[in-house]
Amino acid sequence: MKNILAADIGGTHSRFAHFGAEEKGNLSLIEIKWFNTADAGSFGQLIDALRSAEMSLRPQDADIVVIALAGPVEHGTKSSPPLISWDIDLSTAERDFGFRDSVLINDFVAQAFACISAAGRSADRVLAGQPAQEAALAVIGAGTGLGHAALMPDGKGGFTALPSEAGHSNFSFVSEREYEYQEFLLKERGEHYITGNTVVSGGGLSYIHQFLTGEKLPPAEVAGKFSKHPETLEWAARFYGRACRNFALQTLALGGLYIAGGVAAKSPELVFHRAFGTEFRSSDTLPALIGKIPVYLIRDENSGLWGAAEYGIRKLRSK
Repeated sequence: MKNILAADIGGTHSRFAHFGAEEKGNLSLIEIKWFNTADAGSFGQLIDALRSAEMSLRPQDADIVVIALAGPVEHGTKSSPPLISWDIDLSTAERDFGFRDSVLINDFVAQAFACISAAGRSADRVLAGQPAQEAALAVIGAGTGLGHAALMPDGKGGFTALPSEAGHSNFSFVSEREYEYQEFLLKERGEHYITGNTVVSGGGLSYIHQFLTGEKLPPAEVAGKFSKHPETLEWAARFYGRACRNFALQTLALGGLYIAGGVAAKSPELVFHRAFGTEFRSSDTLPALIGKIPVYLIRDENSGLWGAAEYGIRKLRSK
């Protein structure tokens, strides 16, 4: 059996997991440790915290260490994540951290591989469809920001993940009332355009609620008041549906679109709301195509770890 140390490092939490991988590639989750990302002043300090936590698998004993990070990755070794105060460089990881083998991947590359892992197989169906065989899958997820990736069959029985930083691109608003909301966000944030990271994220819930009610609340409290403020829920669901539809069309995700991330996992009513489905299926030009794409919700908040481990076992098997 191979031992994989998987990590999913986001702007809020850093998760580590020990997975065992059988010869056939079946993964078993052995242990998980969670840390607050902001508590570490560097990646090295985060690894020191992991060692101090006495996990069942020491980093130096792993057959491979797969680090999934919320940010663009260069050469599988380096990243300067936009929502974390420190950089990662694994180019000398064996010397610096004792890793025998390691790779750095974008966190939504991990989420893409999670779609074909146990986490993806247990996903809830949000919208029915007719998934095509040997077609692209897309994954999108709101958390601290809005992550995106696609998973493409490689024609050889495997897959290639396509990372994306689409959350940093402009979000589209489509009505007078929404244009008023856009102006509100521009003033609040002092920016010259509004991104998907701002609109469809935990912070986005707070902004929507503030615009509609005048009340400033943290995201968790906004979600806890959805029953008392149905308009906040409706707006958030509509925006999430629009972001999902746009990415499904951009990637031609005829194999299905998966929703990951902590926002929907904690508040599934966002994607099961009528406004989500109506917005997702809305297309003046390709209604038949968008109508065939099924949508799934991955509720497992450790799906990024499953995806990182899935990536790791495939990398080990390719050697």
